[in-house]
Amino acid sequence: MEKVNEFELKYRDGDHGVKYMFRGPRTDWGVILMRPGDKLGAHYHNEVEETFYLVEGTVKFYVNGQEYQAVPGDAFRLEPTDRHDIRNDSDAPAKFVFIKHPYLPKDKVDC
Repeated sequence: MEKVNEFELKYRDGDHGVKYMFRGPRTDWGVILMRPGDKLGAHYHNEVEETFYLVEGTVKFYVNGQEYQAVPGDAFRLEPTDRHDIRNDSDAPAKFVFIKHPYLPKDKVDC
C-alpha cells in the first residue's frame, strides 16, 4: 500500500504543470494544473494508454486532428498512438487527473 497527499507534493513547474501522485511500478497517476494560455504539448505514446478526467475549468482537447471542448466531468481515454494536446484557452485555471498505463516513462513521442 502506498499513500500520498496531493497538497504535500509539488507541480513540475512550481505553481502549475504536472504533479505525479504515483510513478510506477505499473501505472502513472497524477494531476495537471493549467493556467490560462497553457498547453500540454502535442505528443503520443507507442504503447501507453492515457486517460484524462477534467475536474475544474474548461480546456480544449485535440485528438488525432479533432478538437473537443471539455468541461468538468468529461473524461477522455486515449489509445496508444493517439496524437493529443490540451490547451487552456479560457481565462481561468483548469485542473485534471491523468492516468497512464502501463508504466513506460520513455514511451512519450513529441509531435
